[in-house]
Amino acid sequence: MTNGADPAVAIVVLGQRSLETARRIQGALPAGSRVFGLSGRVDGADVTYDAFGDTLRGLHRDGVPIVALCASGIVIRALAPLLQDKRMEPPVLAVAEDGSAVVPLLGGLHGVNGLARRIADVLRVAPAITTTGDVRFAVTLEAPPTGYVARDPGASKAFMSDLLGGASVRLEGHAPWLAESRLPVAPEGERCIRVTPDDRPPEDGALVFHPKTVVVGVTGGGEELPERVTAALATAGLARAAVAVVLAREADGARGEIQRVADTLDCPVRLVPNGGDAAALAAAAVPEADRDRPVWTTGPIALAVARAPEAVRPVGHPRGHLAVVGLGPGGADLLAPAARAALRRADHWIGYETYIRMAERLAGVSRPGQALHATDNREELDRARHALTLAAAGARVAVISSGDPGVFAMAAAVMETLHEAADPSWQGVDLEMVPGITAAQAAAARVGAPLGHDFCVLSLSDNLKPFAVILERLDHAARADLALALYNPISRARPWQLGQALERLRAIRGPETPVVLARDVARRGETVRVTTLGTVRPEDADMRTVILVGSSATQTFSRPLDGGAWVYSPRWYAKAGRDQSDSRRVPD
Repeated sequence: MTNGADPAVAIVVLGQRSLETARRIQGALPAGSRVFGLSGRVDGADVTYDAFGDTLRGLHRDGVPIVALCASGIVIRALAPLLQDKRMEPPVLAVAEDGSAVVPLLGGLHGVNGLARRIADVLRVAPAITTTGDVRFAVTLEAPPTGYVARDPGASKAFMSDLLGGASVRLEGHAPWLAESRLPVAPEGERCIRVTPDDRPPEDGALVFHPKTVVVGVTGGGEELPERVTAALATAGLARAAVAVVLAREADGARGEIQRVADTLDCPVRLVPNGGDAAALAAAAVPEADRDRPVWTTGPIALAVARAPEAVRPVGHPRGHLAVVGLGPGGADLLAPAARAALRRADHWIGYETYIRMAERLAGVSRPGQALHATDNREELDRARHALTLAAAGARVAVISSGDPGVFAMAAAVMETLHEAADPSWQGVDLEMVPGITAAQAAAARVGAPLGHDFCVLSLSDNLKPFAVILERLDHAARADLALALYNPISRARPWQLGQALERLRAIRGPETPVVLARDVARRGETVRVTTLGTVRPEDADMRTVILVGSSATQTFSRPLDGGAWVYSPRWYAKAGRDQSDSRRVPD
C-alpha cells in the first residue's frame, strides 16, 4: 500500500515489575515499538528516561502512540495541559502493570480502541472501551482505517446517533473493515454507507468514504499541471480524496509543479526509474487484473483505479527527506520538539560520532532499523554528499549538529554541496533545516543577557579561513563596540591563537570589560565563570568553551543567592549608558 503502515508505539513503564507485561505487549505491536523504562528503576528497557511527565508530553507532541503501564490518573494529569484537539491527538492507553486492565484514554479518532483490542487479546482480558458506538457496533465511523477518507468527517457523529437510535444501514462498495463490525446491516437499510472513489454528492442519509484507490501518473511538467490534474479527475468523475499517490519519473523529481500536484491532492509522490509515459507509470502501480476501469490518459496525465487499497502497489520510492537537525547545547530540556520528531522519523542518522551519541542520550529516539553513520568531525562535505545520496534514493535522513545547524555547522555544508551538485536527483530531495539553541544563546542565558544588544559571532578556528582574516574581523567587531561570542577558541593544534585574539581585544577594549567563559553548558560537568578581559587567560578555555566578551555598555552586578554575577548588555546603547534618558532607549 502507498498509505503507510501502522506507527510504532512507545510503551512506558515506571517499575521493574511492569517490564514482563510491556514485552508481551511489544510483541503484538508494529515493528519499531519500544519499551521506555524509568532511569534507576527499570533495567533492560529499550530506552531509559528520567522524567515521566516530560517523556509522556514529548511523545504526545511528536504524535507517538503511548501505552503507559500505570494508573490512568497519572497519565491524565501528565497530559492534561496538552489536550486541545481530539482530531490531532495520538492514541494513549493506560494498562495495569500486571496486564489485568487495558483502558483507552485518548485518540478515539486515531484508532485507540483498535489498539486497545489488540493489546487486550494478547493479555487475554476485555478492553475497557466506553465509546458508545464502538461498544455497540465494534467500529468507530469517525475514524476510518488507513486507506479510507471520510468525504464529510463531521457527518459521522449524527449518522452513528441514528444507528444507535435504531436505524438500519445498507453497505455499498468494498469495505473489508466494516465486515467485522456489528452494524445493523440490512439490504434495504434506511441509511447508507457508500465506499467509492467516485466524486458525487451523497444523498440524504448516506455516509461516504473514499478508498485510496486512484493513482495519478504524470510526466513532464508545466505551471498549469496541478490544474490539469484536478480537471482530469473531475472529467473522470473521481474524488481528489481517493488519490493514493502521484507517480513521476526520477528525472522529474525536482519539478515543483509535480510536488504541487501532490500537495493539492494531499497525497505522497513516488518516483520511479526513468522511462515510460504517464500511462505506464499508473499501470505499474495497478495491475490490469486489479483495475475496475482502464487507465485513462489526457495529455501528460494518466489515471488508474484499483479495486481495493491493497492493490495500490508501492512502486518506485518516496521522495527522500533530509533534515539538518540542531541538538541545542546538550540538555534534553533544551532539545526542540521539532528536532526530536525529525530524529524519530529518520531512517538514517549522519554526523560526528560525539553528536550522534548525544542525540541518543538527549532524545532517546533511535529505533530498530535506524542506521547510524558516525564520522570524523572534519568530514563535513563527505557527510553532506552521503546524506543527499541516501535521501535522493528515497530515505529519510537526519544530519546532526550540536547547537544550531546554521551556526558553524552542517547546514552550510549541505547547502554548499547541494548548490554544486553534479547529481540532479539531489535537487528533488525534501530539505528541512531544524534549528537549535546555539552555544552562545545557552551560555548567555546562564548569566543574564550579555548579548542583549547588537553582537557578533566569530569562530577562531582557522581550518577554513586564514588566521589573519580572523584577527582582522575581530579587530573590526571590537572597534564597532559589538558584544562578541567566540567559538572554537583553542585546541591542541593551535594553542597560541586565543592569546593573540585576547591581546587584539585588549588593545581596543578596557580591562574591566566583562567576559563569560561557558564550558559544556547544559551538559554534565557544566562550568560558567564571569571574569574580565584584563584577567582572562588562554588556558581558561578549550574547544568545548564558548567565550562571550561584552561591549563598552555591558554591565555586571552581584547575584546574592549563589554568590555569582549577572551580566547584561542593555537595550539602549551609548557609552554614556545610564546618563541616557528613558525616552532614548529604543527596544529591539
